[in-house]
Amino acid sequence: MLDTVFSATADQGVSVSYQTAVISILVALVLGLVISLIYIYSDKDKKCSANFAFSLVILPAVVAVVIMLVGSNIARAFSIAGAFALVRFRSLPGNSKDISSVFFAMSVGLAAGLGYINFAIMCTVIIGAVYFILRRTGYGSVRTETKILRIMIPENMNYQGAFDDLFEQYSKSVRLDKVRTTNMGSLYELTYTIRMKSDADEKAFIDEIRCRNGNLNIVICRDETADEML
Repeated sequence: MLDTVFSATADQGVSVSYQTAVISILVALVLGLVISLIYIYSDKDKKCSANFAFSLVILPAVVAVVIMLVGSNIARAFSIAGAFALVRFRSLPGNSKDISSVFFAMSVGLAAGLGYINFAIMCTVIIGAVYFILRRTGYGSVRTETKILRIMIPENMNYQGAFDDLFEQYSKSVRLDKVRTTNMGSLYELTYTIRMKSDADEKAFIDEIRCRNGNLNIVICRDETADEML
């Protein structure tokens, strides 16, 4: 059976021996493990996904096998590309850093599948080192965390400029994103995107808002959307 598989691959213009196939798959698995460990230990917040880390180990080997089987058959290559596209859109990674990890693993698997073992190792070492350093140093991340502030106010209160002096005192920047009515129109809900000053007292800030909005609900939380873009 194995002779049939490898002879069929050779008929497509690529001769693959048992030894070459085994070496390519083993190297892809080892490099996938290295990429997975880089992904895990470069995350300072320890928010890495165990399922995603597992996928990074297997992905280079799977890509290497696909490359060895496709050979120079263009029609088959496009079919495999379509299958990968369906998987990609069926299961989206969490953020842009995860996407870069997927392409990193696929590139290493591609190099291993084509037999460029030294090139695959070199790419893993260089790109992996840069990836690790950038993530550990927090490259591109903002120093002040972006938060979402939701304030409930009575319907007879003019929200325009009502909290401007407090925002100036406690925040670096603020933007009113949404205004909507609630509780049968008797209340307004204001949604702000805000960046607090590093030395700002968040409790004092909330207390001062409570004095103005009649002690109605106030919610301040992390902006998960902004975090995903980092």
